[in-house]
Amino acid sequence: MVLMTEIPTQHTAEPHGGTAASKLNWLRAGVLGANDGIVSVAGIVVGVAAATSAVEPVLTAGIAGLTAGAVSMALGEYVSVSTQRDTEKALLAKERTELDEQPEEELEELAAIYEAKGLSAETAWQVATELTERDAFAAHVEAELGIDPDDLTNPLHAAFSSMFAFTLGALLPLLAIVLLPPSIRIPLTFVVVVAALALTGHISAVIGGANRTQAILRVTIGGAIAMTATYLIGTLVGTAVG
Repeated sequence: MVLMTEIPTQHTAEPHGGTAASKLNWLRAGVLGANDGIVSVAGIVVGVAAATSAVEPVLTAGIAGLTAGAVSMALGEYVSVSTQRDTEKALLAKERTELDEQPEEELEELAAIYEAKGLSAETAWQVATELTERDAFAAHVEAELGIDPDDLTNPLHAAFSSMFAFTLGALLPLLAIVLLPPSIRIPLTFVVVVAALALTGHISAVIGGANRTQAILRVTIGGAIAMTATYLIGTLVGTAVG
């Protein structure tokens, strides 16, 4: 029995809260936002640069694409995360009501959860009882819902994070296409964009524990295809108009 009481004590000291997972999700969302900004604006500026050698139209189109994309990302993320937060709050309220109205049934349900995880019926009941006596609400929402009531998703944080990441990614191709000499700006922008995409692919693979080579190839090939397509379209439009 001494060993049984020591093991949970050691485990509760470990950082298994939702904060680390939440930060990981924000980092992953930031990488994806930056990747989207790189590809979207790169496609726009390369397409326009293929149609005209003038800097002003390229800069105008790039800024317009950056602004529209950043705002769209922020609004989309805000709506999405707000919906998720509302769902989490509804589930927490429902769980609190069930604990108030039927505590015995909830205790049996909690014990059944731990028994399903491999504990014996007696141990599962003991664990459920002790956790319920300590903090019934926290014990149930963690075991049943996997939600940390003190670490709910924040729509504003998500919106600004996505907007910032998209803007940062979009600035790379925009600055490259505008600052480089006209004779080399398109091929060098390709190089800059592919390198940036390779970096985001590497980071996303590290975060998700995926194969790095496959992740890098996916984003770089996809970005190269997008830029090639817009370049060809821009060339055709520029030729037709000229």
